[in-house]
Amino acid sequence: MRVVLFSIGKFTVYTYGLMIAIGVILAVVMVEQRAKKKELDADAVFMMAILAVIFGFIGAKILYVLQNFSSFLESPLSVLGSSGFLLFGGIVLGVLAVIVYCKVKHVSFLRYFDLMMPSVSLAQAFGRIGCFFAGCCYGHETDAWWGITFTDSTFAPNGVSLIPTQLISAVGNFLIMLALLLFAKRAKKVGDVGALYLVLYGAGRFCVEFLRENQHGWVGPLTTDQVFSLVCLAAGILLFVRNHKSREAENYGEEKVYSVWMQ
Repeated sequence: MRVVLFSIGKFTVYTYGLMIAIGVILAVVMVEQRAKKKELDADAVFMMAILAVIFGFIGAKILYVLQNFSSFLESPLSVLGSSGFLLFGGIVLGVLAVIVYCKVKHVSFLRYFDLMMPSVSLAQAFGRIGCFFAGCCYGHETDAWWGITFTDSTFAPNGVSLIPTQLISAVGNFLIMLALLLFAKRAKKVGDVGALYLVLYGAGRFCVEFLRENQHGWVGPLTTDQVFSLVCLAAGILLFVRNHKSREAENYGEEKVYSVWMQ
């Protein structure tokens, strides 16, 4: 795979970073266009996107540090300066940052949560393509014809046919994005689109973990990422239940300044 896309003197463009940048830019463009169609505040959307990206990266790095704490104590700068990130930490802190922003601005978090999640899936898909070029997040060894062999990766074992879990995850995230966009046209309860994202992503990530070479530790028979996946899945189910059983749940089409859920 191609870790370095090109270099000009000391200036180097890494494919992993470029894919993330492309994903973030496309995600922001998509969410702003959809915000205009839904008559939501485009400026608020842009601010939420910036907060989600910034705190998402911080959260992903914090969780990586926590899962590699012994290495961090031995050499803090090498861990902080590495390319290691854990997505679930980014999701949690990014969402919390947006919740706080919505609370301060007195706007419905769930409406914007629904709006942004298809874009989040798009950004994640490009991030996984970046993982593929870098060679990280690789799968188990395989004899299947569709296995991928790395030759110059600093993460994956070179010269060994591996399951391309990065590409499987990328395709999965693209499919989740499409499913959310289609579902958004029919959703009646505010928060249902976001809930569907949590369910689909949690279930998909849980399954892909069986194919990945575990690099983050175990909690009993499950990997730590599978535990986070189950938490994500449970949160989505609970949000669905809350939306369709609570009398205070907001319906699309209701004219409210902010959701009862955020009061």
